[in-house]
Amino acid sequence: MGHRSSRLIENNCMMFSRRRRTDEDVAALSELKKKFCKVIRTLPHEDLLTLTEYYKAQLAYVMTYDITSILQNLATKHILTNDEAKRFKSKEKSEGGVEAFINDMMKKDRALLSLWVGLAEELVRFPSPNLTRILEEVTQGGLELSKDIQDSLKAPLSEPHFNGLQDMHRTLLFESAKNLKAQPSLGVPLVMDVIFETRYTELMVINQYRRTQIETQYELGKTGRTHAELVEERAKEKCERIWTEQLFRRCPRSRTAPKVVVVSGMAGIGKTTMVQKIILDWARGSQYRGFAFVFLFKFRDLNILEEKEPQMPLTRLIVRHYEHLNDARQTLREILQKPESLLFIFDGLDEYKHNLDFTQGRLCSNPEDYFPIHILVTSLVSRTLLKGCSVLITSRPTALEPLDMDRVDRHTEILGFFPEQRLTYFKKFFGDADLGMEAFQYVEENAILYTLCFNPSYCWIICSLLKSHFSTPKEEHKAAPRTVTELFVMFLYHILTNHKRDADDKRGILVKLGKMAYYGVANRFLVFYEKQEMFTFGLQPVLPSAFLSGFLKEILQRESALEYTTYTFFHLILQEFIAACSFFLDPCGDIDELLSRLDSCEDCRFEIFTQFLAGFARPSVFKALEGILGELERKPAARVLDWVKQKAERALRGGDKTEALRVLHWLFETQNKKLIRDSIGKDLNLNLSTINMSPLDCAVLGSVISCCGELEVLNLSYIHLSPECIKRLVPGLICCRRVKLQSCGLISECCEALFLALCAKRSHLTELLLGNNQLEDSGVRLLCEGLRNRYCHLQKLSLASCILTAGCCEALSKTLCAKHLHLTELELGNVKLGDSGVHLLSKGLKNPNCKLEKLRLWSCALTSGCCEALSLALCAQNSHLTELELGNNLLKDSGVLLLAEGLRNTNCKLEKLKLDSCDLTSRCCVALSSAICADHSNLTELSLRINNLGDSGVRLLYKGLRSTNCKLEILRLDDNGISNDEKKNLKSLQSALKQSGRCVDISVWERQLSSF
Repeated sequence: MGHRSSRLIENNCMMFSRRRRTDEDVAALSELKKKFCKVIRTLPHEDLLTLTEYYKAQLAYVMTYDITSILQNLATKHILTNDEAKRFKSKEKSEGGVEAFINDMMKKDRALLSLWVGLAEELVRFPSPNLTRILEEVTQGGLELSKDIQDSLKAPLSEPHFNGLQDMHRTLLFESAKNLKAQPSLGVPLVMDVIFETRYTELMVINQYRRTQIETQYELGKTGRTHAELVEERAKEKCERIWTEQLFRRCPRSRTAPKVVVVSGMAGIGKTTMVQKIILDWARGSQYRGFAFVFLFKFRDLNILEEKEPQMPLTRLIVRHYEHLNDARQTLREILQKPESLLFIFDGLDEYKHNLDFTQGRLCSNPEDYFPIHILVTSLVSRTLLKGCSVLITSRPTALEPLDMDRVDRHTEILGFFPEQRLTYFKKFFGDADLGMEAFQYVEENAILYTLCFNPSYCWIICSLLKSHFSTPKEEHKAAPRTVTELFVMFLYHILTNHKRDADDKRGILVKLGKMAYYGVANRFLVFYEKQEMFTFGLQPVLPSAFLSGFLKEILQRESALEYTTYTFFHLILQEFIAACSFFLDPCGDIDELLSRLDSCEDCRFEIFTQFLAGFARPSVFKALEGILGELERKPAARVLDWVKQKAERALRGGDKTEALRVLHWLFETQNKKLIRDSIGKDLNLNLSTINMSPLDCAVLGSVISCCGELEVLNLSYIHLSPECIKRLVPGLICCRRVKLQSCGLISECCEALFLALCAKRSHLTELLLGNNQLEDSGVRLLCEGLRNRYCHLQKLSLASCILTAGCCEALSKTLCAKHLHLTELELGNVKLGDSGVHLLSKGLKNPNCKLEKLRLWSCALTSGCCEALSLALCAQNSHLTELELGNNLLKDSGVLLLAEGLRNTNCKLEKLKLDSCDLTSRCCVALSSAICADHSNLTELSLRINNLGDSGVRLLYKGLRSTNCKLEILRLDDNGISNDEKKNLKSLQSALKQSGRCVDISVWERQLSSF
């Protein structure tokens, strides 16, 4: 794995371990550990071997969290020597390294038991849904679990006369699934099937992640964002990973195995490939042995079948797809009488023309009865037909709405490739581990390409391009694509170049294909039938042409079944790309009508299509394609850019943050710096707070802002931002004056990128708000290095609630002394600096180079022990401090007496002092009164709220308030136990001061009483 990906996983482990859990969670996990350890110690070694082998893949996945702790645990118990632990640790990053470690443990009797116990101990320290499930299954299964596992791996007993038919069925399914559908590498004229295992890479599948309604609506974009958040932050902690072979495995808290399973995921994420893996594993007998027969149906096939036969029995549906069963009708009936041994797979619900209507009063219960096919499917799911059989349905998330999810036993979601799986795919695609690694590292450095690789279909396109790229000498390498449009233009260019001699009218054919693709986008069609759409758009007559037959094989997937032929683009995004392309090829295309339709569209069907429209309106894109397709239409480009500018200006200054992020993607695709500058301007306050953002979104945002050169305010607060997100934002952060990143889940590793933003030569940053994050001392120390850099111009920094201690104060103090420092405002509230931390800070405050004017130290666990140091800092000859906030610290009267000495000093420039909730009484009031009327006092605001000054303390302040030297304008005395009579006295004093020409706002609100 590349350095960045490895580090990312390590960082995530650190972040996970810091997550706070409730006492109830800790108690429940501790109880589970206790019960599990009791059970595991009763199992014979043979049973331990069975369990370990059965759970090996899951254990390896769990152990990648932090194998160091597990190795230390085993070394501490003398199960491993320190040298053995180090040796295993060195192999951790190698492919299969953790599983190899488990294999070695299986050879050691005592070590294997200790490994299991050690894992249980890890659960309490670091909770994992996968490990929790394993421990629950072992605890509940006890001595019987090993036998249950062995029984589950056995094939079911079948009638002897079934065997021949079953073998034939397995053979036919194996032949249909052994190769992946041809998706040729660019430049390869002949289509070649790929053996499944040589390309297949395990997908990341989790128990369903609950989306918000907005996330579901914007599925194509938001699924990627949800995935990015899960992949880099929370998947291993919050989501239980499900392996393909576990889809129908019984849950520990359930008496029966799930019978109805739904697998969802965005287009191109690998749903059909997962189905192919299930079919192949069953046909080979390596998995799903509990099923005697597996039947696969594709919803796109059912669409055509229903047109020819509106109604049919289940038996006919089966034999229409599996003709070898047609001659064994009686045997088929006998097979269906054992439904518990049958698995029905329905792939691609989103391609089906019917909704599965569960409100139907009449469902099917007899496989010989005639019903519409959608009623047969509904009946299988509802368990009125073949009760006990298993059903698997795959779908895009947006098509699941009509499905009655209460009838679904397990809902899983495919997230695509995690970082380590992306690398595996690259190695397999290139067929050379070193070349695959080189290409992967190349992609890692490109924010757009790397993020797109979570989707297997994108991954294939990128690998196809790069295989051609890396097969040429380095000096001939062209620049890597920066935008999605550039990526697909390069893809199209290579295909057209490969087939440039095959036809004269490539452009005309491409226009027809584009019109059909647009028709599909506009009407949500993914499947095109040869005798319908292909005919309607004039493509059927030219199908035999050398160009179209060769060209189509590179962008369309052709399938023939049940007397018809269908075509689908290899990915929905490829369909949208070709659709957008046609508007720049066809002089008859009405761009104004198109843009009007985009304006009126209320759903997300045109989201990616619009992104491509914006991306095509670029001279460099035109230049790339005009050499092959002839001159492209300029008018649509100019009209699109004008439309994008208008939409951007409205969205970026409106309240719809999702729309704002969408138009930022359009602007990025244009790569038009003038357009971006004109759309955004310099004075924009860009507020994207609270929305979801992926690393891809951040890369786009960073790039767009960098084109502006300067942005007034960027607010990304309350968005969960990973270290990868912050890294991708850096080019934009440099150009912002004020950046708000409060409550973003930032960890110390994020500070590496923030450091780069602070010390960039052209950095405009003057204000950085980082409150309520998990930066810790290590992160702040790194930030301080950036602050000390001579290129840093930061003036205001907020680090409130960032889990800091005195450990960061030496670095902060050193920073305050820096000659080039511009910092004038520092907030350190709600952190545990303690008195020792303030003593360190005060050294920097007294330094002649210190320019700090505002210091906020509220809720910093301070006592009177730090007040002398602060007082001396106020007295420093070169002190610039004008505001000091010390609220919610136990300074007490003794501490305020020390502070008052500094306030009275002629060097003190303090104008605002907040001492709210500092456990003060009337005993400090004489000193405060003396301070506010000192000859050189500059104090204009004093806040003493939530203390216990009482009437006596307030009366002691009168002398200072009446003094002509007193410059106080605001005095906060709320909630100090002041009587009503004394409040009247204060009101009278306030009136008298006003008559003498001094306006002093005195606040005495207390409980139900209002300020006057």
